[in-house]
Amino acid sequence: MERSEAVLGAREPQSQPAHLFSPLRIRDVTFRNRIAVSPMCQYSSEDGFANDWHFAHLGSRAVGGAALVMTEASAVEARGRISPADLGIWKDEHIPALARIAAFLRSQGAVAGMQLAHAGRKASTHVPWEKGGAFVPESEGGWRTVAPSPIPFRETDTPPRELTQAEICTIVEAFAAAARRALAAGFEVIEIHGAHGYLINEFLSPLSNHRRDEYGGAFENRIRFVREVVEAIRREWPDSLPLFIRISAIDWAEGGWTIDDSVKLASTLKSLGVDLVDCSSGGLVPYAKIALGPGYQVPFAERIRREAGILTGAVGMITDPAQADGIIREGRADLTLLARESLRDPYFPLHAAKALGIETAPPVQYKRAF
Repeated sequence: MERSEAVLGAREPQSQPAHLFSPLRIRDVTFRNRIAVSPMCQYSSEDGFANDWHFAHLGSRAVGGAALVMTEASAVEARGRISPADLGIWKDEHIPALARIAAFLRSQGAVAGMQLAHAGRKASTHVPWEKGGAFVPESEGGWRTVAPSPIPFRETDTPPRELTQAEICTIVEAFAAAARRALAAGFEVIEIHGAHGYLINEFLSPLSNHRRDEYGGAFENRIRFVREVVEAIRREWPDSLPLFIRISAIDWAEGGWTIDDSVKLASTLKSLGVDLVDCSSGGLVPYAKIALGPGYQVPFAERIRREAGILTGAVGMITDPAQADGIIREGRADLTLLARESLRDPYFPLHAAKALGIETAPPVQYKRAF
């Protein structure tokens, strides 16, 4: 499908320093600006299927001018869902509804991205607005969760079952199969969800990984699972298309994963074909002490970018056009990813361009408003 003429992008000389509305090229994909819609769970699926809610939610952000619009965490197997209402990509039947969404995103000039995920021990929960997202036991329609080690997220949760090595291999293949389906659906970016206390993060952190085999203990063993996932996806995902990973740069808890670990991991994953590290943090343990504030996670993106020599995405309370522009101009990250702000304002890129004095080409249907 050809791209629409309604493409939001800066009309400025490319020799100028990068800013929020500079195009960004990764492999054979060009992003029209440096604003991405972060994956955000909608808890609106049945049996993993996308529906009209997802079409409207994601499509409106593409119309609003974002360069990259990513689906919520899409489970690579049914037991990997955070809740029974999560989006899925574990079977071929999921492809047609997702393809409709991806095609519309592309028609509006956005790049369509999909985040592939497995919730591990944080699966089988109620949706957030029911019982506060509490764990759903098997007796109430939930399922037995799995993890690197049989350590529950909360003391009140049923302990997860420790994965065998054979089961780990099966999940690696599930990620690869999900990548094949994402490609068939027309997505151009895959992001691996390795953050927020979900399965990959659980393998990485010594707080949740107490294994004594080749997947636990030393740093090189704890990163083995994510390495295998990246390698498996890269075998399926074309060389021409970007591969991102979201990580929790730190656990915000004593004895946990650190920013030094993240720099080492980023360097390793770059050599395996990862193009950009989406730098979030926390989520592994409920007692984490997080120092919240505007742009509080940007320093993680800045350090990983500088020391690992890899593209990074900045997230976390980025709400103002000048703030987002400054992150790019100062070389602290290569992409800004907005979550809550893009929920509050689906047209943030159009409004940001106006605020920053950048000439844009909004959709012709909206031109008289901008």
